[in-house]
Amino acid sequence: MTTMTATRTGNPITVDVALGARSYDIVIGRGLVATLGERIAALKPGAKAAILTDATVASLHLAAAEQALAAANIPSSRVVVAAGEGSKSFSTFERVCDEFLALRLERGDLVVALGGGVIGDLAGFAASCIRRGLDFVQVPTTLLAQVDSSVGGKTGINSRHGKNLIGAFHQPVLVVADTAVLDTLPRRDFAAGYAEMAKYGLLGDAKFFAWLENNWQDVFAGTPARDEAIAICCRGKAGIVARDERESGERALLNLGHTFGHAFEAAAGFSDRLLHGEAVAFGIVLAFGYSARCGLIAPALTERVIRHLAAVGLPTKLGDLRGPLPDADRLMELIAQDKKVKRGKLTFILVRDIGNAFVAPDVDPADVRAFLAEILAQR
Repeated sequence: MTTMTATRTGNPITVDVALGARSYDIVIGRGLVATLGERIAALKPGAKAAILTDATVASLHLAAAEQALAAANIPSSRVVVAAGEGSKSFSTFERVCDEFLALRLERGDLVVALGGGVIGDLAGFAASCIRRGLDFVQVPTTLLAQVDSSVGGKTGINSRHGKNLIGAFHQPVLVVADTAVLDTLPRRDFAAGYAEMAKYGLLGDAKFFAWLENNWQDVFAGTPARDEAIAICCRGKAGIVARDERESGERALLNLGHTFGHAFEAAAGFSDRLLHGEAVAFGIVLAFGYSARCGLIAPALTERVIRHLAAVGLPTKLGDLRGPLPDADRLMELIAQDKKVKRGKLTFILVRDIGNAFVAPDVDPADVRAFLAEILAQR
């Protein structure tokens, strides 16, 4: 990853996701929604677009996106769903597909995902299925989506068995990350996205994590450091995706904190009790704690991670989680549904140091259960 400079003066940053014939650009900068039409027209001349968004984002940014498309003579329609994780469901997926078909989208047309991770996942999965595959453009409006979920082609919906268990790999043809739209995010949502930003430093770039420890306020404040930090995360993910698109090896590292985090997120009912990024933050703390339990790292490293995540307002202990929690057995049932499970054996992302994560296959479930029981007993 690239060393921070924080000296950019306003020109967009472009990051290439190198996937051969399916390569695409991530364009990062302030005010980029206004350029959406011209960028799409250059990629897909003559195409019409269906914009999928949620009610909250629609009230803030839909008009600007539609105006940008109209200025480039791109006919567009809108499909608006409810905000929140609940829209990543079978029922909403069915409705979205039906509406796309009613709009008579052809294979040469495209879907625009205007929103956070929920919208990107839902729009991408629907696009992968309609007429056996439409192109789609990601216009992520949350920090979490800009640094993580909009890049790499993972799309899908949730099941009662767990998060993101139904979906497809379907790469976008363009990602337009307008960092100015992040100014409208509630602080809690921005902090939740920041958990994924910190994750990139923790899994593979110790210098970046150290920079974040000293400069995270600038990222929150929207200085040029925000754009640069987002670009560093995107470069890191783009490199991993280019080397391991379908998560057969290295890409699993991007799930640092997710195995534990998804279990707690599912236990909270995929609700605003625990946002995805908050669950990731808590899961990262548990991944470091479990690594310390296994003798891989000194406990002081876990404390360092806790100090930083807590400083930005993320949950790092059970007392930070709202509402009732299941016991260790139920959490283990949820962990057993993790997508990294292979032939019934648990796989975790553990660490040997800050910036040095690795894939740990065949982790002892009994030891994980004992660890979780000890954590739960602290509440």
